[in-house]
Amino acid sequence: MISVIIPTYKAPEALDLCLQSAILNQSHDNQIIVVVDGFYDLNKDVLDKYRDSINILDLETNQGLCRATNLGVYNAQYDKILIVNDDNVFPPQWDERLLEVYQEDRVIAPNQIEPKPSIFDEFVIKSFGEPTEFDMVEFNVYATEISKKHITHKGSTLPILMSKTNYLAVGGWDEGYPGAWVVDWEFFHKCDLAGMELVRTHNCHFYHFVSYGTESTPKEQSTKRIKEAGCHEYFKYKWGWYPAKKEDYKLCKR
Repeated sequence: MISVIIPTYKAPEALDLCLQSAILNQSHDNQIIVVVDGFYDLNKDVLDKYRDSINILDLETNQGLCRATNLGVYNAQYDKILIVNDDNVFPPQWDERLLEVYQEDRVIAPNQIEPKPSIFDEFVIKSFGEPTEFDMVEFNVYATEISKKHITHKGSTLPILMSKTNYLAVGGWDEGYPGAWVVDWEFFHKCDLAGMELVRTHNCHFYHFVSYGTESTPKEQSTKRIKEAGCHEYFKYKWGWYPAKKEDYKLCKR
């Protein structure tokens, strides 16, 4: 059994699809924790819709992705945890397929399907529509057809399946960052330093809308660059170098 942690902010359309796919496409009765990082009323209809199949952790006020993720993990019932963005769509038999490749000291990222090319050259590029018009039937068929038993050592992005014990051992997400940038790079770096194997499995493919519903106001957009720059500076303050400039930091080159 797996404890799924889904931090959510203010993207109810994406969250609706995420939860629908997680519940309908699972083979077991897994624990699904939705961490509501503020804006509960905005997400209320979706949360009420799936209330019988999920655990809701209401933070009441916006505390940031790092804090929300950590609190979600702390509430995990099982040691196998899967951290997922709310703009992901789960493929058929996602739990069985991930458990096939699970090992205690592995950090496992399922490969993804995205609507546009990104820095991750192994991602499959194909659009199935926006959350409100997503073709779930076509996605389920396609995601199943392209999946194969293959692993690469490039597991440096969410979603991730790993041991809760290992997550806590490396300190989880650092809540000291002024935003959600770079902190994921640092997390994978810490896992690498702790001797964990970072892998990407191609035996299942999650869909990813890419930051759907975030930075939706002019004020948020105007502060993005400042916060992102602050995250790079905070990383340098801790580690002594900027993540994108460290030659032997292979995770940042992906």
